[in-house]
Amino acid sequence: MKTGTAALRTQWTTWVPLLAVVALAFGWGRELPGWAIALIGICLIGAVLCAVHHAEVVAHRVGEPFGSLVLAVAVTVIEVGLIVTLMADGGAKASTYARDTVFAAVMITCNGIVGLSVLVGALRNRVAVFNAEGSGGALATVCTLATMTLVLPSFTTGHSGKEFTGDQLAFAAGASLCLYALFVGVQTVRHRDYFLPVRTDGSEAGPDEHAPPPGDRETWWSVGLLLVALVAVVGNAKLVSPAIESGVESAGLPKTVVGVVIALLVLSPETLAAVRAARRDRLQTSLNLAYGSAIASIGLTIPAIALASIWLEGPLILGEDATHMVLLVLTAVVSALTVVPGRATLLQGGVHLVLFAVFVFLSFSP
Repeated sequence: MKTGTAALRTQWTTWVPLLAVVALAFGWGRELPGWAIALIGICLIGAVLCAVHHAEVVAHRVGEPFGSLVLAVAVTVIEVGLIVTLMADGGAKASTYARDTVFAAVMITCNGIVGLSVLVGALRNRVAVFNAEGSGGALATVCTLATMTLVLPSFTTGHSGKEFTGDQLAFAAGASLCLYALFVGVQTVRHRDYFLPVRTDGSEAGPDEHAPPPGDRETWWSVGLLLVALVAVVGNAKLVSPAIESGVESAGLPKTVVGVVIALLVLSPETLAAVRAARRDRLQTSLNLAYGSAIASIGLTIPAIALASIWLEGPLILGEDATHMVLLVLTAVVSALTVVPGRATLLQGGVHLVLFAVFVFLSFSP
């Protein structure tokens, strides 16, 4: 029987997601005053923390790399729903929303999460170690997906502007889905050992010794609450997004800032989970979360948006501008130099965080 802090923690992570969903139900479709938006924002933060807790319970039960896959896929599936909903509500003015959100997700995962995780791991052990084979394959998949879906539309000639033709969009969606399925198969079956945490001496790390794996009942309970928390995160993020959008407009900032803020909110569970894994000397788990989330964000979002574009009004602009292309190329080069040795220091973490800061700064001041 759990007592003290453990009991309070379990109770807290059970009722907060439910409270966040109740707030979502009462706020959905209504004009909200300032105090209600603030309350929903508090529920949003609580739902994020609960999502991290329950994702870690599931991950501890199923082990790596399946645990990282659970959170990445769950968040991305709900993120797709959020993008489609906002595009349906926004019409033609939301034609770049999918592009902005996906690109922000790539920058957040490949620079923000990776940089922060490497920094935490290097502070703990001076040199953070991980499996170069698994991380390198994941990075190659991210770069291929990002280039195919966010760069090529700016150079194809079949359609004016930064858009794919119908055939090109269908091909890009099918290729993205195939690459995602191939990556999942390699990560979880054929080369699962490439994605397992390693120790500082390079040997494979065993299961987390801090606590015994949870039982089946506790695991399924956490799966359910994880889904509830993720729904609350994305739904409440949608409720507060009008306030964010009006604030962005009144401040004279670019519209892309809204996509960046929402992406930061939606990806916050992965960020917290990755940092916790790095603090436990399991940097490979952090990289699995970061690159896996980027792959899922592109590999699932683009096919879903391509399918939704059949009935959505307005163009679907996917091609990036020159500034973002430069950031993408620089991210790919720096990430390759970080991943190839299988070891990283504070310097690599700092470089990635500076790149992330550049992305955020240019989003506010293009």
